[in-house]
Amino acid sequence: GHEASGWLPDLDFPWPAHVLVRLAVTDEDKLAIIQILRDVDDSQRQGSYRYAQWRPLAAGDWRINVRGIRLAHPHNHSSFVSETVVTRAPTRIDFGGGWTDVPPYSDELGGYVCNVAIARYATVTVSRGAGRVADIESPAADRSIADAAARRFRMNDASISVHSDFPIGAGLGGSSAVGVAAVAALAAARGESMHPNAIAELSREIEVTDLGIAGGRQDHYAAAYGGALGLRFSSRGVEVRNIPLASKTRTEIERRCIVAYTGQSRISGDSINAVLAAYRARDPVVLLALRRMRELAESMTDSLTSGDIDTLGKLVNEQWSYQRSLHPEIPTPLIDGIIAQAHAAGAIGAKALGASGGGCVLVIARADRVAPVRDVVGSLAELLDFKLSRDGVERCG
Repeated sequence: GHEASGWLPDLDFPWPAHVLVRLAVTDEDKLAIIQILRDVDDSQRQGSYRYAQWRPLAAGDWRINVRGIRLAHPHNHSSFVSETVVTRAPTRIDFGGGWTDVPPYSDELGGYVCNVAIARYATVTVSRGAGRVADIESPAADRSIADAAARRFRMNDASISVHSDFPIGAGLGGSSAVGVAAVAALAAARGESMHPNAIAELSREIEVTDLGIAGGRQDHYAAAYGGALGLRFSSRGVEVRNIPLASKTRTEIERRCIVAYTGQSRISGDSINAVLAAYRARDPVVLLALRRMRELAESMTDSLTSGDIDTLGKLVNEQWSYQRSLHPEIPTPLIDGIIAQAHAAGAIGAKALGASGGGCVLVIARADRVAPVRDVVGSLAELLDFKLSRDGVERCG
C-alpha cells in the first residue's frame, strides 16, 4: 500500500475513511479490494467525491511515494453530455516561490508559493458533438489538454471548445487554467461536483502523466481557487491559505503591478530538467536559490496581508536574483533590458513570470512613478492590463 492524496467515490460508507487500497489494475478505472482502516475528520467530505489525506498508521508502515490515486465510479466507463456547459478559470501572477512547488523538491524539502489570480481566463465549452476538441483556432497545446481531459472522463460524445484571452506561452499558468476549466466543465457535464483540490490535482495529473508536461502545482491551484493564495507544498499534500486583501490593496496591486509580454517563448523542458537534475545533485547554488525563494514567498504573504506593496516589490526583486541563478536560460537579454529600464524609471521590483526564458515580466512601480514606468516598459513589450480575480474556476454558462 501507499500513502496518497486522492478522490474517493461515493462508496457505501456513512463516513470518509482512511483506506488501504490493494490494486489489481487492468486499466485506470479497475481498482480492487478496499479495506477501511480508520476514520478521518468529517470536514474532509467534499461533494460527490471525498477528498482525504491518507496517513501512515505507524512509522514505516507505508511509503509516501504516490499521490493522486483516483477511484472512478463503476458506471463511469463511458459517459454522455446531457447539457452544454461553459466554465472559465483564471490565470495568475506568481510573486514568488515558483520552482519550489515542483517535485521532488516540494516533497523532500517543502515548497511555498505566493500568487494572485487575474481576470484573464481560459474558457471551455462542452457540448454534445463529435467527440473531439472542435475549436481548431485554439493553440494545439490547449486542444491536447482538453482532449486528454475528455479521455479521462470518457465522454463519448463531447465536443469541446477552448478560448483564452491571454498570449500563448506567457508564463501566466495558462495551460493549467485550460486544464482546470476542462476538468470542471466535463465534471459538470457528467453531473458531478468536485472540490477545488480535486480539480487542481486531476488537472495536473493530466498534464504530467497523460501529456508528459513537466511542472509543479501552483498554477492548477491558482486556477481552481482564485484570489490571493499562500500555497504550502509537502509530501503530505497542499495547504491552501486564502490571503485576505483589503480593497485599497487590491486597487494598488492593479495600479502599480505592470505585466508585459515579451513575445518570446518560455524556457525549454530540457532546461527545467537541468534545474531538477542540479537539485538532485545537491548543487549548492540551486539549493540556496530554492530555499531563499521559498522564504521570500512566505514573507510576501505577510506583505500582501498588511497591504505593504513597497515591501512586496523589494521581495519580488530579491526573488528574481535567485530565480535567474537557477539556469542560464531563465534570464534573456530582453527581460534584463525591460527590468533595467523599469528600475531606472522608478520601479521597486521586477521579475519574469513563470519558469521564464521569455513570456511575461512583472514590474512593481513606486506609487508616484507608475506612469513613467508603464511608458518605458510599454516601449519594450506588450502591456497586458488585468484585474484581480476573486474567484477560481466557475461555471458561466
